[in-house]
Amino acid sequence: MRKKSPVLIIVVVVVVVFILVVALLAGAVFLAAVFSESAPEGDRVAVIYLNGTIEEGQSSYFSEGITPRFVRKQLDRAAADPDIKGVVLRINSPGGSIAASQEIASMIKEFRKPLVVSMGDMAASGGYYISAPARGIVAQPGTMTGSIGVIIQVMNMEGLYEMIGIEVETIKSGRHKDMLDRQMTSEERELLQTMCDEAYEQFILAVAEGRGLDPETVRELATGEVYLGSQALELGLVDRLGGIDEAIAYLAEMEGLSRPVRYEFPRPTLFQEMFGLGLKIVESLQRVPREAFLLEKLKQGFPPEVRYQVK
Repeated sequence: MRKKSPVLIIVVVVVVVFILVVALLAGAVFLAAVFSESAPEGDRVAVIYLNGTIEEGQSSYFSEGITPRFVRKQLDRAAADPDIKGVVLRINSPGGSIAASQEIASMIKEFRKPLVVSMGDMAASGGYYISAPARGIVAQPGTMTGSIGVIIQVMNMEGLYEMIGIEVETIKSGRHKDMLDRQMTSEERELLQTMCDEAYEQFILAVAEGRGLDPETVRELATGEVYLGSQALELGLVDRLGGIDEAIAYLAEMEGLSRPVRYEFPRPTLFQEMFGLGLKIVESLQRVPREAFLLEKLKQGFPPEVRYQVK
């Protein structure tokens, strides 16, 4: 009896897997259509989840992160749907990039429909920055929030270079051009402190405007410390205590919605998740060993991180 060719077996397996994937996709599309058509009637309040650090770069389906592009896409979807009467942003973030935080905060400020923030475990530093422009903020008593401040971290690699025998020769134009690649002078530390203070003032003014507080009041709270939700309520940094349902009820109360209905945007389709997984696998295969990564970082240098973030 002739043995079956291994190639034929592989082809059969691939075809079977392909048929199963197509069937699953078709079923997912059908179920999504059924549930969307049978959604309860009432005033829809969309719940949008924002999880992770705030960065400019795009995140994949399998790595959480908050980017201006993602937030814009979600808010545009909510704005375009006439059945959606308001939005609750569920934020769980320690903050992150200053510019990305400012861009997202501007989107929230300019959003035309009612918008309330529901804070998760943490909405601190940049997470609080993007919450401040909302019409209302609801946090759990144990939510960690606040942390109004700026942090800059610069790595001085001179000692490490000396230890492993690496010599760096620098040719520059501009006396401060290499200030982040060596031991800084007192003047250069002052330059970075000035930059840090400017970003700090921008944070204070953004919170004061968003929360309707006096800038000096915010300045007294802007020590960089983290507050619990219960403390933030007493300090005027949040409006109510509770979870997502309380945030929906608060929005409905402010806007006079008689029948608010919680509506969560559909999850990514199975095809999108599979595509995202495929990208992740490719990225993993392309990753270099940790030692090579560190060596490359040493060659490139470590840029300073100026962030609205809990560290």
